[in-house]
Amino acid sequence: MFVVQDGGMHPDVLPGRPTTDAAPAPTPDKPALARIWRYGARPLGGRTNGLNLIRLVLAAMVLFAHGFYLAGAGHGPMVNGEHMGGLAVMGFFAISGYLITGSRLRKPLGSYLLLRVSRIFPAFLVCLVVTAGVFAPLAYVHTHRSLDGFATTGTTPANFVFSNAALKMNAYDVAGTPSDVPFAQPDSWNMVSWNGSLWTLYYEFVCYLLIAVLVSVPLLRRSAWGAGVVLVVSVVAYANVERLLPYFGGNNDLRMLLRLLPFFMAGAWLYMVRDKMALTWPVAVGAAVVAAGPAVLVTGWGPQLVSPLLAYVVLYLGALIRSPRLVATHDISYGVYIYAWPAQQLLAIVGVHHLGLVVYDLAAVALTVPLAIASWLLVERPILERAHKVTASVRPRLPQPSLN
Repeated sequence: MFVVQDGGMHPDVLPGRPTTDAAPAPTPDKPALARIWRYGARPLGGRTNGLNLIRLVLAAMVLFAHGFYLAGAGHGPMVNGEHMGGLAVMGFFAISGYLITGSRLRKPLGSYLLLRVSRIFPAFLVCLVVTAGVFAPLAYVHTHRSLDGFATTGTTPANFVFSNAALKMNAYDVAGTPSDVPFAQPDSWNMVSWNGSLWTLYYEFVCYLLIAVLVSVPLLRRSAWGAGVVLVVSVVAYANVERLLPYFGGNNDLRMLLRLLPFFMAGAWLYMVRDKMALTWPVAVGAAVVAAGPAVLVTGWGPQLVSPLLAYVVLYLGALIRSPRLVATHDISYGVYIYAWPAQQLLAIVGVHHLGLVVYDLAAVALTVPLAIASWLLVERPILERAHKVTASVRPRLPQPSLN
C-alpha cells in the first residue's frame, strides 16, 4: 500500500498550500466544443481540495481490509481478486502519480529527489524503530514473560531496522514476534509480520525515480507521449507478467511493480494532459461506468486495463470534495497507513479481536490515529518544512514546460 501525499500517499507541497494548477480556460479556437467538453468542470487547485481527505479515507480502507486478515475473519470483500486494501493502494498510486509528476515538472532534479526522500524515508525509518523498540518488546514480554533473549533472537530488533532501512522489506518479524495471533497461523499464509503494509513504499519510490528520469528527457518533459507510452507498456506487461517472469528469474518484484505502476502512470499521464482534459462530472460518471465492467470481469488485470479511467474518477472526487480545514492542514494519512498494521497486531496479541471485528477495528483506529498524529507533528511536518526551505532557494535549471 503505503506513500500515498507523495506514499505510499503524499503531496509535494505541505498541506495548506496549493497542490495543482487551476483548470485552464476553454480553448479559444473551438469555443462551442470546449464549452461542451468542459461542462461542469472543476479545478483541482486551491488549499482545500479533497485529496488529503481522500487519502485519509484510502488509508482507513487499508486498515479495515487488513482487519479481516489480522482478526482471522477471512479475506473480507473482494473485487476481481483484490480486497479493499489493494483497491485503496491503487487509488494512492493514482493520486501520487498526478502530484509527483507536477512536482518533478516544477522542481530541478536535486530538489525533487530531496523532497521525495524527505517525505517517505524519515517517517518510515521511525516506524521501523518504534516497531522494533516498542511494539515488539511488548509482544515478546507478553509471550515470554521477560525480555531475556529478545535482542539476539531470530530477526533481531537491530537487524529488523537495518535490513529494511532501504524501503525494501526483507524482514517482517522481530525476535519471532508477533506470535499467537491469527495472522501467524498456517491458515492465514503462515506469516509472522509486524507490518504487511510497508511493502508498497519500495515500489512507490521506484515510480518516483521513473518520473525523475522521464521528465529529465527534454522531449518527454514537454509531451504527454512519454507517460502515455509507459502507461500502455506497463498495462500490457502486467497482462503478460507470467510470461515475462521466467526472463527475470521469477523475481516477484517485477509482478508487484507492474501491478501498481499502471495506476501511478495513469495519474502522471492525466497531469500531463490536464490542460486538455478538464475534470467534469459527465466524464467522471462515464469513466466509472465504462471502467466497471473490465475492472470486475477481466480476470487478473482488469483494474490495470482501465487505470486511466479509475484515476480520472479519483481525481474528480478530489476536485469535487472539499477537505475540512484540519485535514487540509494536517495530513496524517501516511501515518495511518504505516502504523495501522502494527497497532492491529498488538491488539490481536492481547485478544481484542475476540470481541468482534467492529470492536477490533474501532480499537485499531483509536490506537493508530494518535500514532499517526505524532508521526505528522514530530517527524513528517518538521522535516518537510526544512526540505522546502532548502529547495526554495534552488532555482530550476530546466525550462518550465509550455503545456497550454
